[in-house]
Amino acid sequence: MNPVSPSGRSTSPEQLVVEKISHHSIELSWGNGQSERIGPTESWTRYAVEQMDYKTHTYGTIYVGYSTKHIVERLEPSTLCKFRLRITRPSGECRLSPTLSVSTTREPLSGKHLHQAVNMNDEEELTRVLQSGMVNVNICDKLGFTPLMVAAQKGFGRLVHKLVDHGADIHMKNGSGKDCLMLACFAGHLDIVKYLRMFGATWQSWDMGGCTPLHWAADGGHLPVIAHMIHDGSELDVRDSVSHWTPLMRVSAMSGNAAVASLLIHAGADVNVRDKDGKTPLMAAVLNNHEELVELLLDNGADHHVKNEFGSGAIEMARAFGWQNIINLLEERKIH
Repeated sequence: MNPVSPSGRSTSPEQLVVEKISHHSIELSWGNGQSERIGPTESWTRYAVEQMDYKTHTYGTIYVGYSTKHIVERLEPSTLCKFRLRITRPSGECRLSPTLSVSTTREPLSGKHLHQAVNMNDEEELTRVLQSGMVNVNICDKLGFTPLMVAAQKGFGRLVHKLVDHGADIHMKNGSGKDCLMLACFAGHLDIVKYLRMFGATWQSWDMGGCTPLHWAADGGHLPVIAHMIHDGSELDVRDSVSHWTPLMRVSAMSGNAAVASLLIHAGADVNVRDKDGKTPLMAAVLNNHEELVELLLDNGADHHVKNEFGSGAIEMARAFGWQNIINLLEERKIH
C-alpha cells in the first residue's frame, strides 16, 4: 500500500512528503516511514536528501543515511525550497524522486516586528502587527523603551496616535525612569507633548534622578515646548532629587542656553535658588564660563554677593578658574 501525504493523496514510497512546516524548518519523510534494515548495513536501502542551490541551480546533499525522515533547519522565513530524494538500493541501483517544491511560512509576529515598524515609521506595518493581536503593545526593546517611547522620541505623531489607540501605556518608564512625555519634551515634539497630555501624561512625573519633563525640556532647549509647558502649569522651580537643581539651575550648570534661561526667568523662575551645596544659578553659570548667561542672571536680580556652604561666591569661583571676562562683569557689578 502506498503512503498517504498530509493532503490525503496517495504517494510513492520513493517520493518526498512534507510532514511539518515552520518559518525556519521543513520536516520531510519518505518510504512510508519504514525502511528494510535486516542484516548488515550493506543490505539496507540508503537515502540522500538533496536541496537545490538557487545561485548555481545545482543540488547539494544535506542528508545521507538510512532514516526515512529528516528535518531541514535554519531556513529563512517565506522562502521557496526545492528538494529531491536519491535512493540507493543494496544492489547498487540508484533512483531519484520527483522534485518537491515547498515554502517556509512567514515568521510569527513578535515584539521585534513591532519595534521595527516604529523605527522605520511604517504605519501600515505597525497596523498589521497591532491588529494581529499577537504582540504586547507595551513590549520593551533591549534598551527598555516601549514602542510608544520610541515613537514619541522620534516625533512619529501618527504612530503615537495609533499606539495609544491600541492601549499603549503612556505612564510606563524605561530603565532610567523616563516616560514618553519626557522623551517628547527633550526632543521638542510639541504636537506629541500636547497629545500625551490629553491622555493623562503628567508634568509631575520623575525619572530615577528626580528630573521632571521640564528639566528634560530645558536640556533639549526647544522654546515652543518650554513655553507651552509653562502656560500649561508645569512647576518652574521643581527640584531634582539628586542635586536639588531646578530647570534654571540645570541650564546654568549644563547647556548655558540663555534663551531657555530667559524664558524661565521671565515666567518667574527663582534666580537665587540654591542647590544642595548652596550654589545659585549664577555660581553654576560662572563655574561653566557661560558669560552670556551670567550677564542675563545679573540683569535679572541674581545676587553676586551670596556664598555657598564652603564660603565661596561667584567672583571667587571665576578667579579660581581664571575666567577674566566673567571677573570683569562681576567686578563692574560690585562697583555699582
